Amino acid sequence: MGGVTGPAGRPGPAVDLTGKVALVTGGSRGLGREMVLGLASAGADVVIASRDLDSCEKAAAEVRETTGRRALPVAAHVGRWDALDDLVEAAYGEFGRVDVLVNNAGMSPRYDTVADVSELLFDKVLGVNLKGPFRLAALVGTRMAAGEGGSIINVSSTGAVRPRADIVPYAAAKAGLNAVTVGLAHAFGPTVRVNAIMCGTFLTDVSAAWDMDAFAQRAATFALGRGGRPSEIVGTALYLAGDWSSFTTGSVLTVDGGQP
Repeated sequence: MGGVTGPAGRPGPAVDLTGKVALVTGGSRGLGREMVLGLASAGADVVIASRDLDSCEKAAAEVRETTGRRALPVAAHVGRWDALDDLVEAAYGEFGRVDVLVNNAGMSPRYDTVADVSELLFDKVLGVNLKGPFRLAALVGTRMAAGEGGSIINVSSTGAVRPRADIVPYAAAKAGLNAVTVGLAHAFGPTVRVNAIMCGTFLTDVSAAWDMDAFAQRAATFALGRGGRPSEIVGTALYLAGDWSSFTTGSVLTVDGGQP
């Protein structure tokens, strides 16, 4: 991975992704949108994927306007195995390469009790949060390893290690994603690095529907006493995408504000 270099060939003070291409799933809103903008601001051209093409196009327009980088919007359902072949072909067809893959798309539908979890819901949750990221990483990682290498970043959740009764399928999928991260680091090393960001509670657009008084009581137990701002994911993503993390692979980095 290229970057700004300082004395003795060490990375410089800023992450420089000029000439690189980043593909981000779930990239049109929330944490994905922030990472797209952060990667583009660091010089990367971006592929923005989600199920809603209109929202991808809006995010792509924002990237072009604010950073001047190229942006390709692609409609893709990451829970559908065959659809990911089309996503990869679109990315390589437009840019000829992918240097950074961010598996960010996820879903965690609510249910009343575990007995209410249908097979359809269970399969959808594992499809989007585990099966899709595995397949996309396999496709892109194989091409990265055959080329100039790259970085794969899986967006996990602290639910993987602190599961609650209302997120059991989601927690299981993210725990699986943590395992996939370590396994793929060995599968694609030494030229491809594979890491995960294990996110705590971030105040994305989804939080608009929360009982904020109840959340405030819970957040008071966090070391930082609050939920995360979506922009606060960007530093970790840039670290893992660029040269500063050149000796970091198979790692699951927790970014949760000190949740107990």
